[in-house]
Amino acid sequence: MEAGSTAVKSVGDVGGPTSPTGPRPDSADVRRSAWRRRLSRLDTVVSPYVFVSPFFLLFLLVGMFPLGYTAWVSVHQWGLLSGQGEFSGLDNYRRVLEDRYFWNALRNTFSIFLLSSIPQVLIALGLAGLLDTQLRFRGFWRMSVLLPFVVAPAAVALIFGNVFGDRYGLVNEILQGIGLEPIRWHVDTLASHVAIASMVNWRWTGYNALIFLAAMQAVPRDVYESAALDGAGRVRQFVSITVPMIRPTVIFVGITSTIGGLQIFAEPRLFDTAGLGGSDRQYQTLTMYLWELGWRVRDLGMASAVAWLLFLIIVTFAVLNLLASRRAGSLKGLGRKGAAR
Repeated sequence: MEAGSTAVKSVGDVGGPTSPTGPRPDSADVRRSAWRRRLSRLDTVVSPYVFVSPFFLLFLLVGMFPLGYTAWVSVHQWGLLSGQGEFSGLDNYRRVLEDRYFWNALRNTFSIFLLSSIPQVLIALGLAGLLDTQLRFRGFWRMSVLLPFVVAPAAVALIFGNVFGDRYGLVNEILQGIGLEPIRWHVDTLASHVAIASMVNWRWTGYNALIFLAAMQAVPRDVYESAALDGAGRVRQFVSITVPMIRPTVIFVGITSTIGGLQIFAEPRLFDTAGLGGSDRQYQTLTMYLWELGWRVRDLGMASAVAWLLFLIIVTFAVLNLLASRRAGSLKGLGRKGAAR
């Protein structure tokens, strides 16, 4: 018996240690398997950040660095030709806020912004609603509303310069044809704001309409069918179903329109041949005032202060726009719950 047991032991020793489920894995295999698991977890965590990192690197290079450098310039005496001077603190901001041309440009900017951004979003919503219906030649109409966006601003200025000309403009010719007095588009403040806002609306309304259209096409069609069975017409469906369901897109377009409207430069700059925003600066915007300080007065310190004030104004308006949109959405939700009760 002892000899037999010894033989059995020797046979077991030939194959190494055994376990009830098979041979035990080698320690090197265990380490490799653990290393692969760690790499897999690391890849899952790090890969998304690697994929989005080019955007953030580019944003830091062309966005945050110029913003920070502008803040640095705004607290120094800085000439276009002389370069950096002494540290001035908030003196450039004080000089800007004491300049009457700054407040004039701020009023003009708000006026043109209100005349362009609000009608632009509302008209774009209506166009998108029409394009979302069963129109004939829908592809043609969708392409047509985008054509003004691809037209160069200089060409737009030439077109609308003839439309809103003081002496031989198309609009004034029509007004005189029906017995009305011509409008001084380049002289009267409100008239010039309307003309510039018309240029902005003509260029950007179709672009925003296609953004709204893309969001509308993502709304399930069965929702409209259920509403139609309940007796809701197209207008009621648009107001009660379409607009609430594309509310994030409406907020996005509203914020981008706010940013673009407060930064308007090309249209008023090309509307005026002198480049100052009218003979009495009646449509000079903040960006035109900034350009004048930087390239005509050659005071980059004050120009940078204006740039930072404009940045703070845009951020404030964007936040207010977002809060107002969310507030409106929450009030609608509460109204629906109350009606359901």
